[in-house]
Amino acid sequence: MQEKLVRIGVFYDGNYFLQVSNYYAYGHNRKRRISISGLHEFIRDQVAQEEGMDPRLCKIVDAHYFRGRLNAYDASQRGDTLYWDRVFDDILMSEGVTTHYLPVRTTPEGFKQERGIDVWLALEAFEQAFYKRFDVMVLISSDGDYVPLVRKINTLGTRVMALTWEFEYTTDNGQRMTTRPSQDLVAEVNYPLSMHTLIDQRIAQNDPAMNRLFVQPDQKRVTTTTDSADVITETHGEGEIMSLKNGYGFIKYPPNNLFFHFTNVIDTDFTELRVGDFVEFEITKDEEGNDVAKNVKMI
Repeated sequence: MQEKLVRIGVFYDGNYFLQVSNYYAYGHNRKRRISISGLHEFIRDQVAQEEGMDPRLCKIVDAHYFRGRLNAYDASQRGDTLYWDRVFDDILMSEGVTTHYLPVRTTPEGFKQERGIDVWLALEAFEQAFYKRFDVMVLISSDGDYVPLVRKINTLGTRVMALTWEFEYTTDNGQRMTTRPSQDLVAEVNYPLSMHTLIDQRIAQNDPAMNRLFVQPDQKRVTTTTDSADVITETHGEGEIMSLKNGYGFIKYPPNNLFFHFTNVIDTDFTELRVGDFVEFEITKDEEGNDVAKNVKMI
């Protein structure tokens, strides 16, 4: 008799996942963002381990991503924000993740805040679990406000796995923040995963699965045979720095502004760069095929 599939539903607290991905891109030695496809593979393997099942019988049948987002005007005032939002939407779409966005609200004091997105996630998660009868629901969040959701999900006979991280990060305005998972949430879920510890341990063990968990660098290859040669070349360019953030920036280079990471700055320190500086660089492709700058240095 065939074994039944283990049906998995994945629910992302999008702002939390963005902080996690930024941490691994800029604050962790890995210097790579979390890969959505790699994370889903990791989730299937972990669910299989916890459930004592063959990973081939553990399938993500539904995935949802929730986040507050700037309106089009505000995003257009922040460099290539609109473009990168669309790039990430394409990645989520390619992995079968349904997106849910609410507009970010501005408070009377001028602060931008998400409103209602956590309530929407909880309602959607319970509704989908009720109708689709997940065996395991995976929650990517560390917020203790989701404890009532976990209890309700358990009444359906669905187990809950929570992926949580503990780390420090720096906000856009330079404020140092620390995020820690709610211990109430960790105690309530069936399968709590302390991801920061688990990932570091498996990296130290040279676990090849960890490579797939992160976005891979753009790998250039030269293949030579008796019949053909496949050579990927780079183009030289010059331009003006138009914006700088925590560990990355954009260079004005029509028709599209070029993204660059602090690890691609040479002959100077990233912190010494200023908006308006003229730099030279090599133009190459990232993993999505977009032009980006590397070997960036002052003119």
